[in-house]
Amino acid sequence: MKKLTFLLIGLTFLISSCAVHDGLTTNSNNHTTEVVLSEKNFKIIESVQGEAEVQYIFGIGGTKKKALIAEARANMLNKANLVGSSKAVINETIEMQYSIFPFWGKHKVIVSAYVIEFTPE
Repeated sequence: MKKLTFLLIGLTFLISSCAVHDGLTTNSNNHTTEVVLSEKNFKIIESVQGEAEVQYIFGIGGTKKKALIAEARANMLNKANLVGSSKAVINETIEMQYSIFPFWGKHKVIVSAYVIEFTPE
């Protein structure tokens, strides 16, 4: 009976996990351009998001948080297709998700924003 109890406790430990979700709605850019949207000379065209994730085995592997955010932001801006147009990205939000198992972990960053296009008045 004791062996069965220890076996069940050990199995429960091995298949259990933890997950944490975190969100940053502040602007974490060090190089920003401020655009004041006080007039109705723009329209929201779409919502875009970019993702980056890394996996850790025994705590080894992957990149740092800033590098993951930069990769997710680059993926988002790539999807936004801003080059050569009068578009801008507003309301950028960064979400971080952590999944932790006994010997394996995953860190995922999702950066989302709205794309606006400026219209002639």
